[in-house]
Amino acid sequence: MNKLVRLHTCFYVCLLPFLLLTQACKNNLESADGSKADSTLVKELIAKRITLPNGWSLTPAGTSQPLGDFPMNMALSPSKKLLAITNNGQSRQSIMLIEVASGKMLSDIDIPKAWLGLKFSADEKFLYASGGNDNMIRIYGVADNKIALADSIVLGKPWPVEKISVAGIEINPKKNVLYTVTKEDSALYICDLTSKKVINRVKLPVEPYTCLLSPVSNELYVSLWGGERIAIFDTETMQMAQEIKVESHPNDLTLTKDGKYLFVANANSNSVSVIDVKGRKVIETIATALYPDAPTGSTANAVSLSEDEKTVFIANADNNCLAVFDVTEPGKSRSKGFMPTGWYPTSVKIAGNQIFVTNGKGEFSKANPKGPNPTKKRDEGTEYIGGLFKGTLLTINMPGDPLLGAYSRIVYDNTPYTKEKEKQAAGETGNPIPRKSGDPSPIKYVFYIIKENRTYDQVLGDMPEGNGDPSLCLFPQEVTPNHHALAREFVLLDNFYVDAEVSADGHNWSMAAYANDYVEKVWPTSYSSRGGNYDYEGSREIAFPKDGFIWDYCKRAGISYRSYGEFQAYAKKKGSALEGHMATAYPEYDLSIKDIVREQIWEKDFDSLVAANALPRLTTLRFGNDHTSGARIGAPTPAAHVADNDLALGRFIEHLSNSKVWKESVVFILEDDAQNGPDHVDAHRSPAFVISPYIKRKSVNHNMYSTSGMLRTIELILGLPPMSQYDAAANPMWECFTATPDLTPYTSLKNNVDLEAKNVAMTESARRSESFNLAVEDAAPDNEFSEVIWKTVKGESSQMPAPRRSAFLRLVDNDEEEEDEREEAEDEDNEDKDK
Repeated sequence: MNKLVRLHTCFYVCLLPFLLLTQACKNNLESADGSKADSTLVKELIAKRITLPNGWSLTPAGTSQPLGDFPMNMALSPSKKLLAITNNGQSRQSIMLIEVASGKMLSDIDIPKAWLGLKFSADEKFLYASGGNDNMIRIYGVADNKIALADSIVLGKPWPVEKISVAGIEINPKKNVLYTVTKEDSALYICDLTSKKVINRVKLPVEPYTCLLSPVSNELYVSLWGGERIAIFDTETMQMAQEIKVESHPNDLTLTKDGKYLFVANANSNSVSVIDVKGRKVIETIATALYPDAPTGSTANAVSLSEDEKTVFIANADNNCLAVFDVTEPGKSRSKGFMPTGWYPTSVKIAGNQIFVTNGKGEFSKANPKGPNPTKKRDEGTEYIGGLFKGTLLTINMPGDPLLGAYSRIVYDNTPYTKEKEKQAAGETGNPIPRKSGDPSPIKYVFYIIKENRTYDQVLGDMPEGNGDPSLCLFPQEVTPNHHALAREFVLLDNFYVDAEVSADGHNWSMAAYANDYVEKVWPTSYSSRGGNYDYEGSREIAFPKDGFIWDYCKRAGISYRSYGEFQAYAKKKGSALEGHMATAYPEYDLSIKDIVREQIWEKDFDSLVAANALPRLTTLRFGNDHTSGARIGAPTPAAHVADNDLALGRFIEHLSNSKVWKESVVFILEDDAQNGPDHVDAHRSPAFVISPYIKRKSVNHNMYSTSGMLRTIELILGLPPMSQYDAAANPMWECFTATPDLTPYTSLKNNVDLEAKNVAMTESARRSESFNLAVEDAAPDNEFSEVIWKTVKGESSQMPAPRRSAFLRLVDNDEEEEDEREEAEDEDNEDKDK
């Protein structure tokens, strides 16, 4: 499809006049005032395009400066001279103060715990910040362009004594009152700013995100994040007045200066609701995705109005862009285009002619050869993926229409998702992987195995056939003979990347090709030992994608399914898709139970189902002992744990390949995440396997694949639609397959490591391991835990190699530019014909 038609397809709110204007402006970009500079700017952006491990690309507009770990929110001072930023990531949390005019960093101070809430006082003498699970508001004095801790408002005792968790903050200067919402006890707290005391607490029906005070009335608006509503609180009567239905996961809010219209970002629905406040109704829903009716995956999570209130800017976190709409007439909004940002934009603010955007994950991915080691103690230099990607601040000048048109084209070029890909995937005629969901496949049964936390180099880095670094290989062929044999006998994948950072989002990505805004924004808190429960695998509804997980899609499509250990909590929820579809004899996550025991339980269940002709089309299994117990005294050594996992995998494939359903089967195997190890290519690269009679035997495939691409392949086999924009856009793994089956069964290899070997030495790593909570996946501090594993394998005195960045940089050469010019000429011809 030519690029102009592509744009026609995408800007779908009264856009034809704008598109014709944009094309005309683009044709004359070099001749109009200032446009030559715009043209140079666009070329520079394109030349610096970076492709992420998930296949999406970045070309951040404007100027960039580094921030801290996962910047989540910004606050502009009333005079718009100062910009405050709260960094809420897994490692160091901090509050930064920046001078708007110069962009100069004025202050950068630690905050023990923080989450979202940030607000200046009306006189700009104070800055109020959420203390997160410390259950307090921290008050900073602002003087001489510096901030310093001055006081606090305590809501309760710190986690885990009281589970409150401060989120969004609002100030009422007329009443000298502070409002804050809390996401763990789902409440609104009203605090007196003179006494620094809580004067009222109002229970909310679900988890809130933030709150915003009307500039003209006594109403406070609360976004009910865990629901689909905006609550209206009367600050005079201290009562909830009303609720307004919006869409899924309402989070950020902004109001017009006259208080007439409220804009609500809905992360799970790719939308912004425009509310007529007086009429108490949604008068318009703005679709923020790049294509009409796109599945989940844009993640609108911040919204801000230009100073003249004619334009709204919406941060699409998972599309890595701003959506820009003309809202001169609320209720009759029209799309103006898109602006490219960095990775996972979390907040957007406007000051005069400048747009400020925080990018939660920065502007590139990177390698972590100094990543954690399961056997070693961690030090300050350990490159743990949870805190590896530092955020950035973009400062972008307000673009005119020609530049915005060019920005829009760049955003589309950065985005692998299209409606065409959603309807028909890449592939070839006769391949066992259909190109369309519902088309036939000789494969009937899909087995999907989820393992825990390893990188490619840790396991397969010693294979000369692939792109590995043997110096980073902790569990080589001696420890994992079946992993190596399966890669050699079927297909070696050395360019596979998980979409997640840790298990909290990893299991969501593995089962839904998406981790929603709750998961992405909350896991860094719990993973940094700052409080919070591990509630990401089906135990808490707010963590669910809008349309559920792969089992929900199977249920709606009438496809049979069964799970062994994966999402146990989801199976226990009444009415969930997994209720009654979980193998009850299969153990929950428990490192004291060997994976070979789990495999035996599966064998028995599998044989009975085959005998009854009741084998489900989709089987999901969890073999998680490659997580290891670190150096804990009396627990299996990391090598014993991984060898157990390896043997279970080998026996699983042996049993399946000797069954009568082998000729119709495929097995997909991945790690839910790659957080617990180093890799010389990228911290997201991990081992993955595809095993079937239809695999091109003894092959090596260097194609870039991802978690979402594996899921897309499964969906195409089962006849399921994509669950998100990520799997819809991802490359299915059809090039690993052949139409000619080889039914040769696999024979598992015996373990070379004693599965009963225990940690016995009381090392520093062992002492650290004693304090880890290993009863729940990733409950241990992962950065520290991974270092323990490294030292246990490599030795207490061993050192990690130095870090290497891996940005997957794609430069545009002269041939590509000439091709672009030819395509633009064709676009112009096509446009003339359309006219």
